[in-house]
Amino acid sequence: MTDAVSTASARRTLTLTPLGVVVLGLLRERDMHPYQMLRLMQQRRDDRLVGCSRGTLYHTVARLERHGLVEEVGVDRDGNRPERTTYAVTDAGRAAADDWVRARLPRIDGILEFRVALGEAHDLPRAEVAALLSERRTALSAYRDELRAGLAGAASRQVPAQFLVELDREEHVLAADLAWLDGFLTRLADPDIPWGVHEVPVATMARLAAFRESVIA
Repeated sequence: MTDAVSTASARRTLTLTPLGVVVLGLLRERDMHPYQMLRLMQQRRDDRLVGCSRGTLYHTVARLERHGLVEEVGVDRDGNRPERTTYAVTDAGRAAADDWVRARLPRIDGILEFRVALGEAHDLPRAEVAALLSERRTALSAYRDELRAGLAGAASRQVPAQFLVELDREEHVLAADLAWLDGFLTRLADPDIPWGVHEVPVATMARLAAFRESVIA
């Protein structure tokens, strides 16, 4: 089986979860064992987005390994502690994570998945992210217009405001989301603002790596 066929097969047979995408993102930074992943997720407050209990994390890593998205690269033991298996992301894992992010960035349903995708979007090219988020903006704008029309219709029928509270909040959330998108797309279009790991100054990456190592040590 060729590498291309193997990669395509892995991407077809496994439906990634948001936690799986976060794990693949962590392993793109460096090889880690699950305990290190858990500590880093807790420090970064990834628990705001994904459930990252020890059991769930180990199950997710095992699932990713079965489908060839991560692989074992070492086993070590520290004193009397249990053995710890270190994992690395495979080419298939990188491709699967990128595909997942591409699929979620333009969608306006599944806000949690969108937030995870946004957190991993730096692994995609700047122009591609801009195009995907512009597509999302178009969909959000159309939905906001539809919602506003519905609220206006309800007002014309003198529907009491207490029955429209949730829709009123949704309209304000959409307005804020669109305002943020507009600002972010403007920043993303500025070539002087780094995008992607390769554009971040070496000294900055070294500082971030040193802090990461202090967390997972």
